[in-house]
Amino acid sequence: MTDVSENIDSTDRIASLIREKNELSQQLKQLSAMYDSLMAEKERLESILSVVPAQYVPESVKVDTSQQHLLKFKMVTVMYLDIRATASLTSCENSAEAIDELDQVMFHFNDIAEKYRLQVSKTIGYSFLCAGGIPIKNITNPIDVVLAALEMNDYLQTVSYRAADTNGEKFWQLRIGIHTGPVTATASGRKKISYDIKGDTVNNASRIAAAAEVNKINISVFTYELVKEFFVTDFCGVIPVKYRDLEMYQIKRLKKDYSVNVNRGVYPNGCFQIKYLLRQFTDLQEFILDKLDRELPPFLYYHNTRHTIDVINQVEILGYGEGVSDEELLLLKTAALFHDTGYIVGSENHEYFGTQIARDILPNYNYTQDQIDRICSLILATKLPPNPTNIFERIICDADLVYLGRTDFIPVSNMLYDELKALGSNLDIDAWNQKQVDFLTKHHYFTETAIKVLEVGKEYQIERLKKLIAKPNA
Repeated sequence: MTDVSENIDSTDRIASLIREKNELSQQLKQLSAMYDSLMAEKERLESILSVVPAQYVPESVKVDTSQQHLLKFKMVTVMYLDIRATASLTSCENSAEAIDELDQVMFHFNDIAEKYRLQVSKTIGYSFLCAGGIPIKNITNPIDVVLAALEMNDYLQTVSYRAADTNGEKFWQLRIGIHTGPVTATASGRKKISYDIKGDTVNNASRIAAAAEVNKINISVFTYELVKEFFVTDFCGVIPVKYRDLEMYQIKRLKKDYSVNVNRGVYPNGCFQIKYLLRQFTDLQEFILDKLDRELPPFLYYHNTRHTIDVINQVEILGYGEGVSDEELLLLKTAALFHDTGYIVGSENHEYFGTQIARDILPNYNYTQDQIDRICSLILATKLPPNPTNIFERIICDADLVYLGRTDFIPVSNMLYDELKALGSNLDIDAWNQKQVDFLTKHHYFTETAIKVLEVGKEYQIERLKKLIAKPNA
């Protein structure tokens, strides 16, 4: 944000970071090779011990496998899908072919689960158990699971295979149950880790599936509260679970406003995607703020996570005041989140480095290339002196300097002064206050909302600074 760090050359810091990255990469490769070697030896020894009678195995080498890799997750959405054959399958000449086709369907279900970032826990016969929110927690997992269930159900009903007898009766009956809650998971595997999930949430998902109508999707009231904004649902009764009744809802389809094909309601459209990203922003924000806490230099007393949170809040306030759309608000909040991440690399040209970090991370959160380009333009617009060219750049520029017109201007300004001193500035406090007066005098807000709310406060700060400069030192 500030332009008084001209004397700080970030070239050496960048070169040092690159060298450190290369060294860490080499160490990681060595550790990975050691880990693979140790795990291979562990598996070899376990295979030997497995054929040795238990009484001959010393207690010192026995392993309590029940506690290995046991993980706990607080909010996971579990889907239990059960496919059963109808009586007409056994008398059909093409039953073997139909079963082969169903195997392909189950493979496709795995692809759908992967598309929505779901972990497949187990497949027993034609029962399919998967979960969202494992191993990385995310706030959107209930939506992801319901979308996957709709797509799986739709695929089974419309796929072109010989799955009906001469009267057109389907060979397969599908029921899906979904429930959100805590689970425990046991991780296993080396190259590709899988998770065996257990707990009441899994059991309840199975019970909800058993209570569902044929080729229908039932969800618990817990899942319903988290997805009702997006889907058409009907209340469909209760089931008894552990001394109480659990309410269930049947998922009909996506709401028409959020569906590509308004008649089918299976696949989401662009409007849905914006709402989804706005909800997902909580996960993205948590990730970036944690990254800033870990990687920003400790002497950044102003350009830290507090400032980033402040700018996010302010772009939202100014965005509402200026009447921007949901998508525009999303892009503004995302740009605010990333606008100072470049300080991880260095002070000089931190806006540019922030765009590179954004381009690296945002594709993992389903932002389109066009959205990422617009976000990066907003980040670059925060470079001083501000020169915004559109309403969105005006909003983020005002949000970035909102403290100029607030009552906490002096303490915030002092944090910036301490930061600049740590970066090598030789300004004494009087010279700094005079520099602030000059900056405030030349600065003006760009949005109507900021002008109405902050300009008066800025004039007050100028007068406060002038009094501080005039006041003799104690």
